[in-house]
Amino acid sequence: MDIYQAGIRPILFSALKADPEWLHQRTLQALGWLERTSERPLTQWVQAQLQHNYSLRSPEMEQTLWGLKFPNPLGLAAGFDKDGVAAGVWGAFGFGFAELGTVTFQAQLGNPRPRLFRLSADNAALNRMGFNNQGAEALATRLGQRLGYPRSVPLGINLGKSKVTPLEDAAADYLGSFRLLKDLGDYFVVNVSSPNTPGLRSLQDATQLSQIVDALQQENQGLKPILVKIAPDLEEDAIADVLNLAKNYQLSGIIATNTTIRRDMLKTQRIEATGKSVTEEAGGISGAPLRQRSTQVIRFIHQQTQGQLPIIGVGGIFTAEDAWEKITSGASLIQVYTGWIYEGPWMVRRILEGLLHKLEEKGLTKISEAVGWKD
Repeated sequence: MDIYQAGIRPILFSALKADPEWLHQRTLQALGWLERTSERPLTQWVQAQLQHNYSLRSPEMEQTLWGLKFPNPLGLAAGFDKDGVAAGVWGAFGFGFAELGTVTFQAQLGNPRPRLFRLSADNAALNRMGFNNQGAEALATRLGQRLGYPRSVPLGINLGKSKVTPLEDAAADYLGSFRLLKDLGDYFVVNVSSPNTPGLRSLQDATQLSQIVDALQQENQGLKPILVKIAPDLEEDAIADVLNLAKNYQLSGIIATNTTIRRDMLKTQRIEATGKSVTEEAGGISGAPLRQRSTQVIRFIHQQTQGQLPIIGVGGIFTAEDAWEKITSGASLIQVYTGWIYEGPWMVRRILEGLLHKLEEKGLTKISEAVGWKD
């Protein structure tokens, strides 16, 4: 029996009706304690127990991308650990990698609260956090303190634009963050697709995005993988423009996708915490309603690039079937966030066990063989 789904989640979500952001902060506080006390025997024992319960190590799940070894393809998406307070803990929960951020050059408080809502009828969330984070310098300091510690899994860093920075100065803003963090992340993501920073999505336009990418690649000199995260709401022509840019600037991959601004696929009609219609509430939708569209985008990218550009697939993954669909559509790696909140910490192990079963069923020997695989 999954005690999280049977007992803990109903109490937190329904009985106590705990505020999602408050719960998130309490969770990170606990995980941050594990991070800060990682040298203590008690903490090491706790992490070992987490590893035993939630992890699944299997050579069939391993793959190497960009010179990085991923113990499995399932990662934690950006947004959960914006400031890297639990950077060293995510491998103990079974994740094959974790993406920190979104981090901005300037520290910022984000949008006014409430700004995070559960849509339980849809297995979804609505968020308009607004890149709340302590800033790139604080993240660099925190990660720098861990330089002597071996990493159990690769760590990506998701970069966003500071709200106070004008759109015309976006390239310098992203570059400032990258310079502070370039030696501390294993890969980097240019986030121009969040709907919660005014004007940010306009930076997905090829002309504006090229300025950002050009500045980063000149600084990078090919040392670190740089990817772009795109919105699910882009039309195919706009996605094709991003792919051309990725080729021209030798980007390492695409993350597909961010949250959606669509509301037409929701069962939820009213946000209980505010009393307003869901169509009146600003923010991006994540979780199950995003599943189909994000998979369509993954499939399109894979087809357009003949599988030559690695994709990290994210959006609506709750089960091994969901993960398998993303991978066989063309994603080399996948990420979860909302699904992990709904399904609980045993989700990672269940998905990996399901993927192993799929490999055996299809006669495949490595998860990399399933990428873009046609039955």
